[in-house]
Amino acid sequence: MESKAIQRLEEKMADLPTGSLRHQTLEAAKRFKASWIDLGRMLWTVYREKKFREWGYLTFEAYCAKEVGIRAPTAKKLLHSYYFLEKEEPSTLKRLTSSDSGPAPVQVPSADSVNLLRLLKNREEVPAEDYQKVRSYVLEKGKEAQEVRREVSSLLNENKRSDPEEVQEARAKSAVRRMIGTLRALRQQLSGGELVPKKILTEVDGLAKKLEDLL
Repeated sequence: MESKAIQRLEEKMADLPTGSLRHQTLEAAKRFKASWIDLGRMLWTVYREKKFREWGYLTFEAYCAKEVGIRAPTAKKLLHSYYFLEKEEPSTLKRLTSSDSGPAPVQVPSADSVNLLRLLKNREEVPAEDYQKVRSYVLEKGKEAQEVRREVSSLLNENKRSDPEEVQEARAKSAVRRMIGTLRALRQQLSGGELVPKKILTEVDGLAKKLEDLL
């Protein structure tokens, strides 16, 4: 963001209670260039809880454009990328946002790179080992989006030339892995309440284990 945009954010922040969600979101917008993850987390909360309506905006896009100073496509990319990390890579998200990251600074991947990884995961024809390769580029090595995009394009072209039976098997394995991930996530979300009996939760664990054995 340029200095004028930051100045506008600071003027809006001056009239808001320090520590409020609205104030914190604008503060995160100021730090956007240094770390998009913080802003993504704030925007996800604003979007999920529809807080923008309480603040006088009819749509999330209008709030982002007029108050935060970012365009709708950028806001959506931040939402998708942050939620992907929160849902699919919680341990990585914790590592990237930890204040105690050791002597060496943590390499934070760009929102563009994470978004490319998210889109790749949704493609059933991509074998798990190819996805893991790109995941390493993005989350462990912090490769730039342009380099990640080239790698993804290369992998997709290779898959088009693969034997149809191999592609079908890769899609099936990817679908099973997604199912396992969904079961694990549901198990974790429901474990703290009393709505679902422990017997059913145990059966969910058993089903996830059987699917893992198939792979």
